[in-house]
Amino acid sequence: MTTASETTPRSATSKDSTTDNHPGRVLALVLAAQFMALLDIFIVNVAAPTIRSELGASGAGLQLVVAGYTITYAVLLITGARLGDLFGHGRAHLAGLGVFTVASLACGLASGTGQLIAFRLVQGGAAAVMIPQVLSLIQRHFTGGARVRALGAYSAVLAVGAAAGQVVGGVLVSADLFGAGWRPVFLVNVPIGLVLLVLGVRVLPREPRDAPGRVRARARGLDLPGMVLLAAAVTLLTVPLVLGQELGWPLWSWICPAVSAVLFAGFAGYESRLAARGGAPLIAPRVLRVPGIARAALRILLVMAVNAGFLFATTLHVQGGLGHSPLRAGLMFAPTALVFGVTGLTWRRWPTALQGVLVPGGFVLVAAASLAVGLLLRDGGDGGPALYAAFVVMGAGLALGFSPTLTRALADVRPEDAADASGVLVTVTQLGQLTGVAAFGTLYLNRLDAQGAQGSGQALWACALALSAAAAAGVAAGLVRRR
Repeated sequence: MTTASETTPRSATSKDSTTDNHPGRVLALVLAAQFMALLDIFIVNVAAPTIRSELGASGAGLQLVVAGYTITYAVLLITGARLGDLFGHGRAHLAGLGVFTVASLACGLASGTGQLIAFRLVQGGAAAVMIPQVLSLIQRHFTGGARVRALGAYSAVLAVGAAAGQVVGGVLVSADLFGAGWRPVFLVNVPIGLVLLVLGVRVLPREPRDAPGRVRARARGLDLPGMVLLAAAVTLLTVPLVLGQELGWPLWSWICPAVSAVLFAGFAGYESRLAARGGAPLIAPRVLRVPGIARAALRILLVMAVNAGFLFATTLHVQGGLGHSPLRAGLMFAPTALVFGVTGLTWRRWPTALQGVLVPGGFVLVAAASLAVGLLLRDGGDGGPALYAAFVVMGAGLALGFSPTLTRALADVRPEDAADASGVLVTVTQLGQLTGVAAFGTLYLNRLDAQGAQGSGQALWACALALSAAAAAGVAAGLVRRR
C-alpha cells in the first residue's frame, strides 16, 4: 500500500483561489476548535456524578446529558459536511463554532436536567456543522507531504483531546471554582470559543459564491430525503445503545437496531438510484468505491470503538474498583495519549519496509495491550509500572491503527468529494466511539459484582478479552485485502 506522499504531488499546499496565504494558521485554528469539541465529549464523563447529585438527574437523564451531544453529532455530521460545500467551509466552521459557544454557555447556566439535555443536543448539532469542515479544509488546502503532516496533527488532536478531557474534567470538578461545581466543565468553552471566533474571522478562507465547489454544491442541493433516512437510521441505532443498559434492555431497544439496519439498506438503495438518475445524493456512491474507503471505515470504526471502550471501562474500574480520584484516573491515561500523538505525527518517517505492516501491526499491539491491562488489574492490584508500559503500547497501537488508515484512505479522494469522504469517516469515528462505550461498557457493567476491587477487576478482564477480539478483527481486515 502506498502512502499519501506517494499518491499526490509533493507541493506544500494547493494554489487555487480559495487557499489561504497562511495555511498553517488555518490548520492551527480548526484543530483548536476540534480539540475543544472533542474535549467536551470526554470532560462531561468525569463530571457526571456531580451533575447527577446537584441536579437530581435520573439515570436515564444523566445518560442523555452525557450522550445527547453524541447522538446529534453523529446524526448530522454528513449533512454538516454538505453545508460546508454549500456555504463555504470557513463560513460553516464559524457558524458551528458560534452556536457551539452559545450552547456551552447555556449548558453552564442550566437550572435543570431537561434544560441541560436540550442544550447538549444543540451543542452536538453545532459540532456536527463545525467539525466536518476540518478534514474538508485539510483536503482542499494541503497536498502531498503537507497533507500527510496535517492529517498526523489531526490524529494527534483526537488522542490528546480524549485524554485531556478526563484530566481537565477532574481538575475543574475537584477545584469547585467559585462553588460552581460541575458548571465550569461547560463554561470553559466560552472564552476559548470567543477567541477562536475572533481569530477565525481573520484567518479562515471565504470561498466566493462563484467558486467551483460552491457552484457544484448548489447544483447538488441538500438531498433532504437522504438526510431524513440517514438521521432516522443513526438515531434508531444510537439511542438504544445509549439508554439500553440503563433501562434494562427493553424490547424496543432490540427492535430499533433491526429497523435501523433496514433504513440503512433503504438509504443505500435510495442514494444509488438517485445517483443513477443524475441526481445529487447525500453521499456520492463513487466515494464509497474509492479503493480502500470501505476497509478504512471498518478499521476506523474498530479502533475508535476499542479506544472508547478501553477508556470507559478502565476509568470505571480505576475510580470505582480501586477508589482513585477522577484527577488521578485521568492522569493515568496520559502515557496513552502522549504516545498516540507522537506516533501519529512520526509514522510516515519510519522505514519503508515497515509501512505495509503498520496498520495490522498496530491492531496486534492493541490486542496485546488490552490483554496485559486486563491481566494486571483483574485481581484487584494497581498494576504497578507494568500497567503504564501497557498504556504506552496501547497508545502506539491505536495510533498505528488509526493515523495511516485515515491518511491513506483520503489520499485518493478527489477535492470535490472531500466533504462526502470526510463526513463518512468522521461519522464512522463518532459511531465507533459511541458503539465502544455502549458495547464494552455494557459488558463491564454486566460483569461487575459490586463487591470492591476484586469484582471490578474480573469485570475488566472480561472486557479486555472482548477488546482484544475486536482488535483481532482489524488484523483480519488486512488479510482479506491481501487476498
